[in-house]
Amino acid sequence: MTAQSDRFFYARGRTIPLGRNSVIMGIVNTTPDSFSDGGEAATVEVGLNRTVQHFRDGAAIIDIGGESTRPNSDPVPLDEEISRTIPLIQSANKRFPDGDNKPLISIDSYKSEVARLALLAGAHIVNDISGGNYDEAMADTAAEFGAGVVLMHIKGTPRTMQRNPHYDDLIGEIYEYLSDAIDKFIRAGVVKESILVDPGIGFGKTIEHNLELIVRLNEFQGIAAGVLLGPSRKSFIGEITGKTVSQRVEGTIGAVIAGIMSGADAVRVHDVAQVADAIKVADRIRNRVPG
Repeated sequence: MTAQSDRFFYARGRTIPLGRNSVIMGIVNTTPDSFSDGGEAATVEVGLNRTVQHFRDGAAIIDIGGESTRPNSDPVPLDEEISRTIPLIQSANKRFPDGDNKPLISIDSYKSEVARLALLAGAHIVNDISGGNYDEAMADTAAEFGAGVVLMHIKGTPRTMQRNPHYDDLIGEIYEYLSDAIDKFIRAGVVKESILVDPGIGFGKTIEHNLELIVRLNEFQGIAAGVLLGPSRKSFIGEITGKTVSQRVEGTIGAVIAGIMSGADAVRVHDVAQVADAIKVADRIRNRVPG
């Protein structure tokens, strides 16, 4: 089917077309213990440099996070997460001149107070791994600011999610979870066009669950403005390739391209430059497929 470009994602007055050109969300972790890049962007200066580089390399969205959600991780105190993220968001907001070419800033947090401060600092999007289920105030916070949101599926918590995850109906259960999350945010005042859904690769899934989700991403199309996929450097890539976290760029690209061909509108990745070139080719091929 030919990719369509008549869909849009809205976030605080900004618009990103969806469909014809895949959207890249570049990851900037300010955590010392992230599974993939812990400590690499733990200062504002380093984080800002990475933000600028991601944007230059082709990321339309920069996702800034201050708490690791790797398997078996523990929550970070609120004050610590705030100190890790808000100064960087403030600096990033000042670094780019206002206008349509300015990247959208996303705060990767499930805590409404962190989200509120991030939005006050200039963020456009809240990326909530719990789909608003860990903090009941998150939906109202997003609606108050007219923010875009990414609502992700997770089974359990980061500490427990990989302890023998089981589904009777993988797609059906995740679809229901995301539908309930969307309904909650729409009731709070967030419009459907400001919502992306993320099936949560690696968040309470086995390798086979992850592979099935990537193949069947198109089944989540239409539930929200679009679908985001986050396979970057995940453990299932290591299981398939035998590579360490830092060696999973090529495997990530394979998962990204498969996801795009299956219905992903946006991808969340660490290695923006490498993924951007692959996406340009995949989008060009996809857009030429007879519909």
